[in-house]
Amino acid sequence: MAKGMVIIDEDRCKGCGLCVSVCPVNILRLAEGRFNAKGYPPVEVSDPEKCTGCASCAIICPDVVFTVYRRKRQPQPATAAA
Repeated sequence: MAKGMVIIDEDRCKGCGLCVSVCPVNILRLAEGRFNAKGYPPVEVSDPEKCTGCASCAIICPDVVFTVYRRKRQPQPATAAA
């Protein structure tokens, strides 16, 4: 199950590929045969279930096309002391 989720504003993307090179789980790629409003191949997520929510893509992106969400940690139930 995914720990994170990436939303991409494709029309702002200029297809530089910086995000593709820093993604630790290799789920980002430039679209093939598809172009955004500016004429660039936008970045897309190949396997959303593998997203860790690390936000490396958002940090390196010069055009601020990413919004990254992370799943909150669930509190662990307290165990009774013996």
